[in-house]
Amino acid sequence: MKLNAVVKHGDPGRPWLVFLHGFAGDCREWQEVGEQFPAFSRLYLNLPGHGGSVAIRAEIFSALAGSLADSLESYDVPDYWLVGYSMGGRVAMQYACNFRHTGLKGVIVEGAHPGLQDPIAAAARWRADSRWAGRFRNEPLDQVFTDWYQQPVFASLSAEQRRALVALRQKNNGEALAQILLATSLARQEDFRPSLRDSNVPFYYLCGERDSKFMAIAKELDMPCHVIQHAGHNAHRENPAGVVDALAQILRYRPKESL
Repeated sequence: MKLNAVVKHGDPGRPWLVFLHGFAGDCREWQEVGEQFPAFSRLYLNLPGHGGSVAIRAEIFSALAGSLADSLESYDVPDYWLVGYSMGGRVAMQYACNFRHTGLKGVIVEGAHPGLQDPIAAAARWRADSRWAGRFRNEPLDQVFTDWYQQPVFASLSAEQRRALVALRQKNNGEALAQILLATSLARQEDFRPSLRDSNVPFYYLCGERDSKFMAIAKELDMPCHVIQHAGHNAHRENPAGVVDALAQILRYRPKESL
């Protein structure tokens, strides 16, 4: 199923940059970074349950990668890099590991989990996601997101940054968020590590220096990693200039200007 997206055209001789946002984000999530690469055509997707794709449902995690494949074809994207944050990064990994992708030049993920390996941890994650889904369905979103951004992975956020994110995220649809949270639960995701290590597709990891959990994951993966200074889990929001620099190195491109 084709996903809603914002399309920006660049040099037809270059591969596209396809940006995938995280949970509760939308197509705007990556635009501050992406617009520093005007020579590349950019596709900013709204994943199911989000933004302009709020009415689109995905019952299982792999369905998101299927929607990505359909969208790449519908938007006539022949050659491309996938750039994904958190949930969007997991979608990018799922796609790279399980779909035919002759035009895929590489995968760049930021703060994205390759998969749980412990069944006990997976069961605990499912219980936690189910509780959050119930809250998203039944409580005011400002209250839910106030608590959401108190989770340890967001420990580096300041009080002001938390307030800004709550104000932004509460504009979502609670029922849609609950549905997609369960469909994409890390508890139901395969472990991508073996496929990533065997893949011939270039893979790069971005991680905020203050994101201790994902810094450890990046070290474990033993793949090319760009550490974003002065940033936590949502590095492209906390330090967009640092992420632009990292992408520029990977793409071997000089951005149009400094942020």
